[in-house]
Amino acid sequence: MRREDSLISASAIIKTYKEGTKLFPVLRGIDIDIGASEFVVIAGPSGAGKSTLLHILGGLDCPTSGRVVLGGEDIYSLSDEKRARLRNMKIGFVFQFYHLLGEFTVLENVLLPLLISQNFYKDNKLSLASKKTIRSRAQDALAMLGLKDRLDFSPAKLSGGEKQRVAIARALINDPDIILCDEPTGNLDSRCGEEIRGILMHLNREKKRTIVVVTHQQDLFSGCGRLINIRDGLISKELVLQEVK
Repeated sequence: MRREDSLISASAIIKTYKEGTKLFPVLRGIDIDIGASEFVVIAGPSGAGKSTLLHILGGLDCPTSGRVVLGGEDIYSLSDEKRARLRNMKIGFVFQFYHLLGEFTVLENVLLPLLISQNFYKDNKLSLASKKTIRSRAQDALAMLGLKDRLDFSPAKLSGGEKQRVAIARALINDPDIILCDEPTGNLDSRCGEEIRGILMHLNREKKRTIVVVTHQQDLFSGCGRLINIRDGLISKELVLQEVK
């Protein structure tokens, strides 16, 4: 579905893995455009290529061929360093397995992308921000997600739903243009899954965040926006889901 207001656009994405002399095609030519403030659900069976597509959209995995344009830049024409900088500042990631660092507190985990950005932009105004201001920014993100009493906890002391909320706070900390979620409810029970779905919908509808969710739980995300079904490395169906009243 082509959009005039595309925030991120992928064209003719092919991804093939090689093992010995054998080639294993995963994506066979994907075109996708995602507009600002849109909520897109990418669904499909295991092995369809949906997580691979998400990683390519986020600059984590180079396509075999094709282009991904974010904010007017072809991200795979950039050097590794410039692509990492763009990824840090413009994209927030939420993963199924949280990827929180056990040796750090909840607050420190959320602060990490912000601290990394200072290394990228030593001459940026962010580098002049006081430690107090940076800490306050992370605290605000955690408070918004109901975790203001968990700042000094280690991730091991949190429930699965709390860990995922920390991961969402971390994804938000650099005020990214787009949040990419790879099976964000895959490790959660139904109650926590509904909670995370509600948070993502709130961020989209009230905060105008662009959200892309890869999931095998299509029913859970019904009513969230646009559905893209992937099968055998190709888009098999695309439709606008009815909004939840």
